[in-house]
Amino acid sequence: MNFDFSEDQKLLKEQVSRFLTDNCPIEVVREVLEGDDFYSEKVWKGLVELGLTGTTIPEEYGGLELSPLELCVIAEELGRASAPVPFSSSVYLATEAIKLFGTSEQKENYLPKLASGEIIATFALPESAMEPNPDNIQCTFSSGKLTGTKMPVPDGSYADICVVIVRDKTKDSIGMSIVDLSEKGIEKKSLSTLDQTRDHAEIIFNNTSSEIMNSSGDGWSDVQQILDIAAVLISFEQIGGAEASLNMAKEYALDRFAFGRQIGSYQAVKHKLADMYIKIELAKSNSYYGAMMLNDKGSDLKIAAAASRVAATDAFNFAAQENIQTHGGIGFTWEADTQFYYRRSQVLGLSLGSIASWKK
Repeated sequence: MNFDFSEDQKLLKEQVSRFLTDNCPIEVVREVLEGDDFYSEKVWKGLVELGLTGTTIPEEYGGLELSPLELCVIAEELGRASAPVPFSSSVYLATEAIKLFGTSEQKENYLPKLASGEIIATFALPESAMEPNPDNIQCTFSSGKLTGTKMPVPDGSYADICVVIVRDKTKDSIGMSIVDLSEKGIEKKSLSTLDQTRDHAEIIFNNTSSEIMNSSGDGWSDVQQILDIAAVLISFEQIGGAEASLNMAKEYALDRFAFGRQIGSYQAVKHKLADMYIKIELAKSNSYYGAMMLNDKGSDLKIAAAASRVAATDAFNFAAQENIQTHGGIGFTWEADTQFYYRRSQVLGLSLGSIASWKK
């Protein structure tokens, strides 16, 4: 059984890698961190022009209609570059939600605009422990109106539309609705997080007009399906970031000399790098299986997504931390580039709920 990507998918991976190498060096990430912009418009525009925002959107809506595997290789390169763009919230989460659970009118209205990059979407999930209980969801939908608060919402300060997890009072169940974030009755407050290259906001809905989406009899099952898809895709983004952290640490260990020797020649450093490599390879094996289940709509998707999520989060957190340790004192300074992967590892680790919830 072949768990590897196809030649076409590897070519796509190389194309995305070249684009990001040329247009999203670490200096661009630093500019967003230190500046006032929420994201890099230049990098986002380039991704749109490559057609990546429409990767899995059907051709009838202006997309490329490729498989989730293409999104996996794209995600890995975005993670490797620590790209300051709203790709995960707009493409992995919101677009997939509209594709799967949007009404015919909603798909016709939003998917072409998402594919062309005309609009950016986000996905508002958190409020509580997010157990499958409508009482945990304080954001309510009734008679076409949405009331409640969501925080933190990724890219919520500037996104155009938002898919919101709600308690549908009509059915007394969990559901999803789409909100135009330019509607009246919306308050936005930008939040300070560890990774300021990925915007997060508090969004308050005050009797705001909203469109309910299609749902099955079990609304939480629908939400979990979206989260499982995103867990696999984000795991590849975490793998890309973890590998970049390992390579950064390895290069420094080969270039830095102490007591007349490369620090990479010392066992303490070599073992540290080896541990990083092992965790990354374990995450890869889990994520590749998750990708296969996602692509084939396999019955093991739920457990494969959880395994991908847990292993990739552990690998990225560990690699980002040990990259700083390998650099020693300089690794803790503002001038060091090690911080970008550590920041991203912490935010991605919480983006779909705590790891404890994925281990259940």
